[in-house]
Amino acid sequence: MHSHEAALDMTHLGRAATLVHRVMPATAQYAWPKLARRAGCTVWVKHENQTPTGAFKVRGGLVYLDRLCRESPGIPGVISATRGNHGQSIAFAAARCGVPATIYVPHNNSLDQNSAITAHGARLVEFGKDFDEAKHEAFRVAAAEGLHFIPSFHRDLVTGVATYALELFRSVGDLDAVYVGVGMGSGIAGLIAVRDLLGLKTDIIGVGAAGAPATALSFAAGRAISAPSARTFADGLATREPNAEAIATLCRGAARMIEVSEDAIAEAMGIYFDDTHQVAEGAGAAPLAALLQDRHRMANKKVAVVLSGGNIERARFMQVLRGVTPPAA
Repeated sequence: MHSHEAALDMTHLGRAATLVHRVMPATAQYAWPKLARRAGCTVWVKHENQTPTGAFKVRGGLVYLDRLCRESPGIPGVISATRGNHGQSIAFAAARCGVPATIYVPHNNSLDQNSAITAHGARLVEFGKDFDEAKHEAFRVAAAEGLHFIPSFHRDLVTGVATYALELFRSVGDLDAVYVGVGMGSGIAGLIAVRDLLGLKTDIIGVGAAGAPATALSFAAGRAISAPSARTFADGLATREPNAEAIATLCRGAARMIEVSEDAIAEAMGIYFDDTHQVAEGAGAAPLAALLQDRHRMANKKVAVVLSGGNIERARFMQVLRGVTPPAA
C-alpha cells in the first residue's frame, strides 16, 4: 500500500514550513523544571496550544487548503467533520483562501469549539451522536451538494502537522522519546515521518484514552479495528473508526501505544496549570499523563510531550482545577 509519509521529503516539508510560518511563528518548546522534578526526567513541552486556533491542526489545514486552492481554483466549497480542532483548522484556512466551509459536529459538541469554528466564518451543522456519525453525514452531503470533502487524515494534513515535529527535533537534539496523543493520527504520523527523515533514534510513543480503545486495539492487532464506543472527555482522542493508513504508520513507526484513564488526563491538565501555567485540553494533557505513568522507564532521560491544544471550555476546566474529572462525552 502506498503510504502517505513515503511522499514526504525534506523539500515538501521545507515548503510546508515556509507556508505555515507565513501565517504563524514556530511554536515554543520549553523544558519546564517543575515538570522535570515531578517526572524524574527532562521534560520538553512542545507548545502547540499557542497557534492561531489554539491547537496543532491549523498547520495541516493551511497546507491542505493551499494545495486545493492552487489545483482547483473556483472550488464551490469544502466540508468536513470534527469535534473541534480539525474543524477550526479547516475554517481558519478556508477563510484565508476565500473558500466557503461547512463543518459538521455531533450534537452536544463543545459550545466553545462550535463558536470558535463559526467565528472563523464557517457554517456549522450539528448531526449525530458522535464524531463518526457526523463524519458519515458530511461525506454524504459532500457528494450530494458537490462540495470537496476534507478527511481527518490525509497526506497534506500530515505534511502540515509534520512542521511542528521539524521545529521540535531541530530545536532539541538527542530526545530519547516523544509522547503524543493519537486521535485520527496526523500528529503521530508527522512525528514518525520527520524522525525518519532526520535519521533520529527517538522513540515515538502514542497515547490514547482508555475509554476510546480503537487505536490501541488497532496497534495491538497490526490493523485498523473499530470500537463500539469512544467515551472520553478528551475530544481529540475520541475515535471509534481509525484510519487504516494512519494505523499502518503507527504500527511501523511507533515504539508503543499507551492508554490513560480519564482521571489521569484530568490530573495532567491540573499539573500543566500548576507547573507551567498553561491551559491544556484533555487530548493535549494525555501525553503528560502517559509520561507520568511511565516515569520509571524514563528516569533521567530526555523526553518531549506534545501539548497539542488548549481548547477547553471554562466550566469544564474549572471542574478539573477543583479536582473533579469531567464526565465522558
